[in-house]
Amino acid sequence: MVPTSTLPVRAAGRPWLRRLLILLAMLAVGGYVWQQLPGAAYPTDLTRVGAGTPTLVLAHDNSYIGGAAVMELMNDLRGDYTGRVDFLVAHLQMADGAAFARRFGAQDGTVMLFGADGRSLGILHMPRSVGELKGALDQALAR
Repeated sequence: MVPTSTLPVRAAGRPWLRRLLILLAMLAVGGYVWQQLPGAAYPTDLTRVGAGTPTLVLAHDNSYIGGAAVMELMNDLRGDYTGRVDFLVAHLQMADGAAFARRFGAQDGTVMLFGADGRSLGILHMPRSVGELKGALDQALAR
């Protein structure tokens, strides 16, 4: 005879435990998926460059991590420039984004700065900090 203390605990006898485990698994998967999404949606309409508002365009390829890291910097900075600067993304896996990036020699993680008239004000490859990105943006806006 096996002592009862060594018998496995059956989840079937405890339906609340099974439901709790399923809920926790769903929350874990949902949290992982949520983390993979960008912090905030960025428009991809590149025709907005030169439409009357200074614009920052990030070249981004989902296959690499550099653009995602720069996007995190942009997320931290974006609120400071609301209404003054358009933040856009040129997806390198899309035809229009790839063509736009080629025109400016951009690759994943490259930030392109444009004046309200669409004039190129500068290009920054893989900024490493919010301060570096902010400095380049402020300098471009001062022109």
